[in-house]
Amino acid sequence: MTNAPREAAPTTLAIAVGASDGRIWGITPKARLERTFRRLGLGDADLADLPAGPGVVLAHAAWVFDESLIRALAARPETVLVDDTGRAVAVHVASAGAAAAARALEAGESLDGQRLTAIELAGAYNSALRKREPPVLERLTAQTVRPVEKRLFQGSYKGVTDLVTKYLWPTPARVVTRWCALAGITPNQVTFASFVLVLAALYLFWIGQFGWGLAAAWVMTFLDTVDGKLARVTLQSSPLGNVFDHGIDLIHPPFWWWAWVVGVQATAHPLAQPELILAVVVGGYVAQRLLEGIFLAGFKVEMHAWRPFDSFFRLITARRNPNLILLTGATLAGRPDVGMLLVAAWTGASLAVHLVQCLQAWAAPRGAVVSWLSR
Repeated sequence: MTNAPREAAPTTLAIAVGASDGRIWGITPKARLERTFRRLGLGDADLADLPAGPGVVLAHAAWVFDESLIRALAARPETVLVDDTGRAVAVHVASAGAAAAARALEAGESLDGQRLTAIELAGAYNSALRKREPPVLERLTAQTVRPVEKRLFQGSYKGVTDLVTKYLWPTPARVVTRWCALAGITPNQVTFASFVLVLAALYLFWIGQFGWGLAAAWVMTFLDTVDGKLARVTLQSSPLGNVFDHGIDLIHPPFWWWAWVVGVQATAHPLAQPELILAVVVGGYVAQRLLEGIFLAGFKVEMHAWRPFDSFFRLITARRNPNLILLTGATLAGRPDVGMLLVAAWTGASLAVHLVQCLQAWAAPRGAVVSWLSR
């Protein structure tokens, strides 16, 4: 009989010290810190019974920390994170000095170690969200709850995305995200609701109910914004939820366009060559996504984050939301068939632009393809 292997002990422990006031996105700063520690794989610890050896990250529970700050601090022993006033708010120390460091943190006293501000510790560039923005480090008080929530929400938003997500959804999405957080609604529940709307829009497009189908589609795109932001601001993202959300986003658009073509054929203005139009729209969509994947694999940077033009073109490229704008305008004009013709034409044009972007990247000197946002 063999013993089951033990899990490796964490090389770094983490403890939230001090008191916290108020709640941020429905949870206290201390609970948020503890959730961050678990997500980063930092071991739970007790100041009264610390093992010898592992380093210890201590963070003051009265502050709201961007996850990137705790991640960076965990990788830098003997480092002190300070706020804008120079006050120490977190530190990475050896376990032998953790109790004294915790007392100093709570008292607002100076600590030994390399003193770094938030931007010095974690930088401003977030490659996952394709944006430059200083990491969040704010003290929570009764007066700062809403500003800090707003800051965290802004920090959760992708910097490079389509024009609807970037300019139309932020304000209402922040309101609904806060309501979901306070109501205890999880990101996966929001994602499931958006999946139901995907199916509803698909059916409504298929039977030619374009107005109702567009209503379902637009609500789905809104919830698609809410679920990701809810996951980030409440630190509830999970591998399964990420696969579910991104899987829906990746797969459903071609099925919507197919259903639209079927629905149009039963109207007074059917398409003359529906098979060709569908091949252009679906084939162009698949080809664009493949080119984006090839670009990312070859250069380790998102195509749309390479140069300012590439980020601009992501606003309008032939993805779901820009295509829905074309379809909505044509439907309001009483010609859903023209809407699909416009989508086909724009898909072809967008594919041509992506091909040129790839050719330019392959022709660029080695090491020249880096995100303009990281410079």
